[in-house]
Amino acid sequence: MITTQTKERVEYQDIREIYTAGCKSKSDLKIGLEYERLPVSSQSHNAVDYYSEAGICNFLRTFAKYENWDYITDDYNIIGLKQGHDTITLEPGCQLELSLEPQKTIQDLEKKVEMLNKAMQPVLLKMGIKLLNYGVSPVSTHKNIKLIPKKRYELMAKYLWGILSDVMMRETAGVQGTFDFISEEDAMKKLKIANMLSPFITAMFANSPIRGGVDTGYKSFRALSWLNTDNERCGFCNKFQDDFSFDDYISYVMETPVIFINRENGPIKVNGKINFKEFMLSGFEGYDATLDDYLLQANLCFPDVRLRNFVELRNHDCGNRQTPYAILAIYKGILYNPIAMDEVLELFSDAKFSDFSELRYNVPKTALNAKFRNYFVKDYAKEILYIAEKSLIEQNCGDEKYLDFIKEYTLNGLTPADIIIKNWYGLWNKNIDKLIDFVS
Repeated sequence: MITTQTKERVEYQDIREIYTAGCKSKSDLKIGLEYERLPVSSQSHNAVDYYSEAGICNFLRTFAKYENWDYITDDYNIIGLKQGHDTITLEPGCQLELSLEPQKTIQDLEKKVEMLNKAMQPVLLKMGIKLLNYGVSPVSTHKNIKLIPKKRYELMAKYLWGILSDVMMRETAGVQGTFDFISEEDAMKKLKIANMLSPFITAMFANSPIRGGVDTGYKSFRALSWLNTDNERCGFCNKFQDDFSFDDYISYVMETPVIFINRENGPIKVNGKINFKEFMLSGFEGYDATLDDYLLQANLCFPDVRLRNFVELRNHDCGNRQTPYAILAIYKGILYNPIAMDEVLELFSDAKFSDFSELRYNVPKTALNAKFRNYFVKDYAKEILYIAEKSLIEQNCGDEKYLDFIKEYTLNGLTPADIIIKNWYGLWNKNIDKLIDFVS
């Protein structure tokens, strides 16, 4: 996202420029990755805290010293590291997120992730920390996971009104991908198609059935938590209308209630008393809306597919080391090929927005076995994989190899969660140690 330090009153055109500035040439299209994992104690399997000697803050401090990364701080507290355009940051419950500079190929992203994993491993091992490739905390629950000392998270935790918002903030880990666009029309088409695909990809990569040491009855409890976080700022950002535009997306952001704004002396609580449109028109307690305020507001909207100066795809459980690249490969195959995009639109040509909305609520429990109109999600998932693989082969980039992992599951009607549930009641005999080993 574009960042700015200006405190001048924002004009609408300044906001629109955020999105128009994202338009790139076809030769400059790249892929970005945000990859979250759950840090747990190697001994107790409890979530690692922020403050203790073997906590996540000391991990960041030690890793920065060894590998020459710079601190990211909030009121003098270390909340992340940066090196060039790459960052290692903390989610509210100490989840560790790698956010990498976008690359031309998935292979280049994989190389960066594996290099970072190799560099982090000695420090993690010494401190007794395991990073789990899993979608929800398997042992600790939000009641015994404290927020990291970041002002934004404290304000969010007090405001978000969904019954599982604390679970989402403190317990979950996901994979997000970012994709570029060449024009406003292209951005809107990608946004529509990514929204259509989102519940299907969520289902394919479901990987969070065991939470707090028990089977939740959901294949993606992480996805369930997002359904119960804050419906005013989560879910779909539109109804897939063909005439949706940058202006319409801006309206969506501006009509969402404001949680807080930042000023030099600290955050100013708004607590949803006004939306951003009202803030721009009339101000709030003597403060005028700035471009920084809009950027924060847009960042505090959490639709499944979010528009920045790229398209961000957000609703996937963290999974094993192949998961991030398989997710990116599906979307790359489709979103970076106009023919593939049209094939997806044709696949869903008879579907209504209400069908996708209903599916979003059914997927967390049954994943590939959820029904979409007259067929199962697993039937559509196979078609989606076929379209993506054919496109990647035509792109002649070699990225189709990253689909092999998920093909083995999807073509057999399975998700990672299905394998975990089978083992949980079988070989593992509900032994949490076995799960931890499996997702480590």
